[in-house]
Amino acid sequence: MRGRDEETGEFLGDSRSQQRRDALEILNLGQQLVALTDAQLAKLPVPESLLPHIRESRRITSHIAHKRQLAFLAKQMRREDDEVLDAIRDALDEKGDAARREVAAMHRVEAWRDRLLAEGDAALAELIGQYPDADRQALRQLARNTLEERKRNKPPRAFRELFRHLRELILAGATAGTTSDDMPDEDVPDTDD
Repeated sequence: MRGRDEETGEFLGDSRSQQRRDALEILNLGQQLVALTDAQLAKLPVPESLLPHIRESRRITSHIAHKRQLAFLAKQMRREDDEVLDAIRDALDEKGDAARREVAAMHRVEAWRDRLLAEGDAALAELIGQYPDADRQALRQLARNTLEERKRNKPPRAFRELFRHLRELILAGATAGTTSDDMPDEDVPDTDD
């Protein structure tokens, strides 16, 4: 029972609805943990006491039994301190942000590849302006080979090689501090949500 404060008349503790919302949030967190691989799980600050319950939840495939095991996992997680659960949530959010950044970088690479194939030397000059370390001749040759492949309906080997070359260039530029946020293509998703 929550009870009331004798002086102010306010209820002590959370309402039942709030307790239910908190329990469902922890259940969802448990489901996220069960969905992770062992390698991903090892990178998170999950207490050792929860690992056997997570593994057991993965092992059980029967729907009702799996649901029961997830509820038991959530019960065990509720016994942990709020700081532990917050640390797990933060680590999962960082992983999500990293994945979004990686996807955005791949979209930038694809956009540059498409521009090089469509616009030719104009796009190449702009790319060289943003990434001075780029090998102009190699990029031009890969773009030509890709166009030739398309014309002859051959497998996209040069197309993939152009992507790899651009990815290395753009990721090296990103780690060196060069910003590729000046990407002129409007189709590139914005990660500043």
